[in-house]
Amino acid sequence: MLNEPKGKTEMARGEPVVGTEKEGRPSPIDVHVGSRIRLRRTLLGMSQERLGEALGLTFQQVQKYERGVNRVGASRLFDLSRVLDVPISFFFDDMPESLTNTYGGQASRRATGYSESHDGFADDALNRRETLELVRAYYRITDPAVRKRVFDLIKSMGPAEAG
Repeated sequence: MLNEPKGKTEMARGEPVVGTEKEGRPSPIDVHVGSRIRLRRTLLGMSQERLGEALGLTFQQVQKYERGVNRVGASRLFDLSRVLDVPISFFFDDMPESLTNTYGGQASRRATGYSESHDGFADDALNRRETLELVRAYYRITDPAVRKRVFDLIKSMGPAEAG
């Protein structure tokens, strides 16, 4: 390992290892995973400091993960999924097709059959401040019956679901 040539590193199958080149900027996949960490944390109304405490980190380390500056290892991703109450796959959901085509290799082609296709609207809607405020307001409704009626009302106002 110490005598490996600098530059692109490859796995045994000849596929490039993502983000192994030190270019001074984060890997686009690390940035995507970080943005998903931030999305879930903010949807839960959790501060970076509180997430850091739950993981045994400082809020600065959480910031670096969210910006993609620090790569999230497998055990940390597992811890994040438990603290944020999402499956590990959540952090890779809605990854732009350009990233999966560029970096995914065989794995992305195999995985595409297992996930639902997402339209462009879903990505945009989940990242809006309005969505975050709506979700927070919804979960502040303490009476489950009222919350269900609000949910039904909102669903009735949108277009009918296909299918």
